[in-house]
Amino acid sequence: MSQMNRRQALKLLAATGASGIIAGCGVGGDQDDVADASTAPVAIGLLIPQAGPMKSIGDDLLRGFQLYLTMHGNQLGGHPVRLETAPEGDTPASAIAGLRALFDRNVLAVSGIANPVVMNSDLRSAVRQAKVPVVGANGSPFNLQGEVFIWRTSYTGNEPGLAMGRYMAENVDGRIVMVMPDGGSSQDVVLGFVDGFGSASRLVREPIYTADLPSPTRGSYDRAIRTIVNQGPEAVFAHFSGAAAVEFVRAYRAAGIRAPLYGTGFLTEGGAVAALGGSAAGIFTAMNYSADLAFSANQIFASAFRKAHSVPPSAYAMASFDAAHVLDRAIQLAGDDLTAQQVNLKLGQVGQIDSPRGLWQFNQSRTPQQKWYLREVRRDGQINANVVMRELTTLG
Repeated sequence: MSQMNRRQALKLLAATGASGIIAGCGVGGDQDDVADASTAPVAIGLLIPQAGPMKSIGDDLLRGFQLYLTMHGNQLGGHPVRLETAPEGDTPASAIAGLRALFDRNVLAVSGIANPVVMNSDLRSAVRQAKVPVVGANGSPFNLQGEVFIWRTSYTGNEPGLAMGRYMAENVDGRIVMVMPDGGSSQDVVLGFVDGFGSASRLVREPIYTADLPSPTRGSYDRAIRTIVNQGPEAVFAHFSGAAAVEFVRAYRAAGIRAPLYGTGFLTEGGAVAALGGSAAGIFTAMNYSADLAFSANQIFASAFRKAHSVPPSAYAMASFDAAHVLDRAIQLAGDDLTAQQVNLKLGQVGQIDSPRGLWQFNQSRTPQQKWYLREVRRDGQINANVVMRELTTLG
């Protein structure tokens, strides 16, 4: 499929409909590129949280994937799509059960997966047995790279820390401490941050670990906050997401800590920045996407997403949109030999993706080679938003 041109952009922005989005055109191609709609339908699985503390991330993964389908006539590779969803749940065991349920429905591929902890050895075994490609749309453990049937349109867990570590080493003076949950994706983040920051003695190498709480309450982070105050750093690097990010930032601000707050992008991503209101202002994060990026593909995507949902798109929605995009190309490349194994093979041949985040392509370990950005939460019209300050690095 060709990259979006000006004519296509104008068609999309001028279109109106029930959801404010036109079906049949958008990022990645024109309706003329789509095969006959009588082509046999395909089933695609989406494994997402449907309840619990990560539901908002799951909602964005669903929205991003559905937006791509809406903009392409509910087709991938010229085939009508039947989107099958299954609950990810709160644990790796519940996610594996959901994944196997999708395999039982004979899906051609699976995407989604909000919790990086789910991407573990049990998932690897289930995918190897099923031989169905999984295209994760959120963070993935560093040690899961290179699995034949596991791809990601997001990043590996070390990359957000690596990008921010390099920046803070060069641009932030004084002692720096890290704070994050003891579990989940934290180990990858620490390894990335330390690698990026280097051997400078002003980095306190042992992070301040908190309990890994999916639904923290007021007071959950009091001990960590006291430790930060006692250590008196000049800057703090934090790694929290979802409800935990909101509660930690609230506690940080309530304590009156003057050290500037830096973090992985999840600290202020999606619903977190809206929930925090003015408390999020001035937080710096490293992420592979922001809704204000000036790429033409992003202008179309962000405009369509706002029309549909009245909020800016998150990195979660963008990565899920791109998951649909790469599956679109892979299914098209598979042609008449449309099996899960062939789609998996063709995912390695999709080439460069004209994405809302900027151009990217899969590297040999099935991870995007992509740019990372420094963002600051600032007032953008009537809302606080993650505003891109500069490009940080290219990773992958």
